[in-house]
Amino acid sequence: MAIRCSIGRGGTRPAADKREGDCATPLGLWPVRGVLFRPDRVALPIRLSLPWRWIRPDDGWSDGAGDPAYNRPVRHPHAQSAERLWRDDGLYDIIVVLGHNDRPPVPGLGSAIFLHCWRDGATTEGCVAIARTELLALLPALSPGDALLID
Repeated sequence: MAIRCSIGRGGTRPAADKREGDCATPLGLWPVRGVLFRPDRVALPIRLSLPWRWIRPDDGWSDGAGDPAYNRPVRHPHAQSAERLWRDDGLYDIIVVLGHNDRPPVPGLGSAIFLHCWRDGATTEGCVAIARTELLALLPALSPGDALLID
């Protein structure tokens, strides 16, 4: 199924060329690992077979290449660089975690590659973003073992 999306403002690049901070979306077939929801803004879909959890105001995702927790969830305050998942703009109200550079993570080759809500088609920092309504409609169709193709 093809869905209209936004990608990183750095365009796309082969996964082997992806680097932290390049704002590029890595090309490839990325496993769907699970879903994160902001509890004050999202009701759970009726049918959801993916693993999921609520995010909290102190949730983050390490993007510091020198961090032993690189490309992993962390809690703020965090001693290394880490993106905040609890955002005011609604982009991370629903986060589908994609398996880019995660088993094992290689520092500097890109972190926090998610499928999330978009803001009027604006580019991302390297993630893939789609309309919230489409994301909510897609979630019940996703299962463990599914993958997202970025080509």
